[in-house]
Amino acid sequence: MTNAGTTNIDELLGRNRAFAAAGRHRGPTVMPRLRAFVVACLDPRVEPAGFLGLEPGEAMVVRNAGGRVTPEVLLDLAFIGALAERQVPEGPLFEVAVVHHTDCGTGILADRGFRRGFSARTGASEEALAHEAVVEPERTVRADVETVRECSWLPGRVTVSGHVYDLDSGLVRTVVGASPVGSPAPTGSVA
Repeated sequence: MTNAGTTNIDELLGRNRAFAAAGRHRGPTVMPRLRAFVVACLDPRVEPAGFLGLEPGEAMVVRNAGGRVTPEVLLDLAFIGALAERQVPEGPLFEVAVVHHTDCGTGILADRGFRRGFSARTGASEEALAHEAVVEPERTVRADVETVRECSWLPGRVTVSGHVYDLDSGLVRTVVGASPVGSPAPTGSVA
């Protein structure tokens, strides 16, 4: 609820002024210190800076509904991969951590009635919307890791791993261990 003359963003802008005054924005470079690229859900309960303890400049983070690896995410990864190759002539470039979570709101897309109505509203195909549903995060994170692993736009010096964040426990569990893009899928997954 806002007071007359204020907006919902006003509190955040006040926090920004404190952040800027503290000088915490100075120093980070385009390539993150931890060489990590996190793909996560936009759900406000799933804040990578919070559950991974990230500080400014430590990781790149892309968030979307479900934390799914979409064509747009692959394009972002390809761009950062090309940029990283210019700055890091040898060795690993960065690791992509795909993180899905329990109780994801995109699970509603598994409901045929909701999906049909949403498809009619947005013009998105029902098939594509069904694919975006995160009902079984272990399954969808495996599929998204494979999508990154098979992307020909990415350098082989990029690695990818898959994880599930449990909203109840607050813990992140590795489902697919890190392996290089373009390599065969790991034979087993991490429990």
